[in-house]
Amino acid sequence: MTVRVPLSAPRAGGGGDASYDIRIGRGLLAELPAILARTCPAPSYAVISDSHVGPRYGEALVASLRHAGHGADLYTFPAGEWNKTRETWAALSDRLLQAALGRDGVVIALGGGVTGDVAGFVAATYLRGIRYVQVPTSLLAMIDSSIGGKTGVDVPGGKNLLGAFHQPRLVAADLDTLATLPAPQLAAGIAEAVKHGVIADADYFAGLERDHQAIAARAPERLEQVVRRSVEIKAEVVAADEREAGRRAILNFGHTIGHAIEATSGYGVLHGEAVAIGMALESRLAERVGVAEAGTAARIGRLLSRYSLPLELPDANAVDRLLDAMRHDKKARAGQLRLALPRRIGVMGEDAQRGWTVPVAESLMRDILTNIL
Repeated sequence: MTVRVPLSAPRAGGGGDASYDIRIGRGLLAELPAILARTCPAPSYAVISDSHVGPRYGEALVASLRHAGHGADLYTFPAGEWNKTRETWAALSDRLLQAALGRDGVVIALGGGVTGDVAGFVAATYLRGIRYVQVPTSLLAMIDSSIGGKTGVDVPGGKNLLGAFHQPRLVAADLDTLATLPAPQLAAGIAEAVKHGVIADADYFAGLERDHQAIAARAPERLEQVVRRSVEIKAEVVAADEREAGRRAILNFGHTIGHAIEATSGYGVLHGEAVAIGMALESRLAERVGVAEAGTAARIGRLLSRYSLPLELPDANAVDRLLDAMRHDKKARAGQLRLALPRRIGVMGEDAQRGWTVPVAESLMRDILTNIL
């Protein structure tokens, strides 16, 4: 199936608007050379992947691109969120310069969310911006990070604080790659699916509750339905707000606390696990400040638990460091924490004056983090 992301904004560097297709199916990696020839032709492709996905899928993709008559090379970097750095971005950019990849070349981001963010940032900045394609191989990347054009790297001050909006020309999600995904990585992706249900679709959330055993067991049809519906939700939100000036902020539910957990743990906690904890705590906070209906937090927590996702902080002694990380969060304004909070399952809180985020006092956040509330 194909989901269209209709963006009205012009694409950087010309070439019409920034709209693109998200293709979801099985066997897409094998079909990719033919798909690229139709949708994103180029004399040369730079396939960027990490040290895990590169040997598994990258080498075969490069071989198939070359067999189809395209120039193609594989560029890998060490796997792990802790390698999503300026140094990795610089090393990859330098290698592309050494290879003399031209402005008519295309970057292919092959892998999970880290690869997509780094490769997208390389594409956004290389020769002031060249085309790129997202080929996500993890559930989290398929349903979330590959869609929307956010690219970037982490810095000591926090997660994703350096980056750019740079929309891909195509997203191709091959569902066959989910068969080899480790169970913790699958659960981490489900955390983002739960988030999509909370922010936009109560029926989808109920389906994740009802069919949790089949989804966790990777029942092909049911897992494909999860990917499709999450992609539809993410695409709809992004299309309405490409640069996060308004409603797109709802996608950050669970991420203020989640990003702080990642940063303070040295990225030892998976992104989806951190977001799960963030959703559990932020939904409690939403009830405390009167935004969410009673029982919302308990229902979210129960569903996350069914997928074996954590609900509590990995380090109860890290509260001060968590608060310091949140002060540097991109959503903070004038030094004040701001969070996207649910009103009920399927509906996010909105205020005529404050928009889609709610200011939260540090003292209240501290109470939530220390489990006082």
